[in-house]
Amino acid sequence: MMTPRGRWVAQGAVMLVVAIGLFVAFPHAFAFVESAALNVMRLWWLVLLLVLAIWLIWGFGRGA
Repeated sequence: MMTPRGRWVAQGAVMLVVAIGLFVAFPHAFAFVESAALNVMRLWWLVLLLVLAIWLIWGFGRGA
């Protein structure tokens, strides 16, 4: 029987191997993710507005 910590480590290792395998198998996807991250960094104010909108909707939705 595996301990919860051992299971957590094993699952993390499997996920890491799968992620690396996917990046090796699909290099264009990695380039797309990298490009998307750079665009988000350039448009940080848009991300900030989106978070503000979600926060306001959630706040007014609770009856505040």
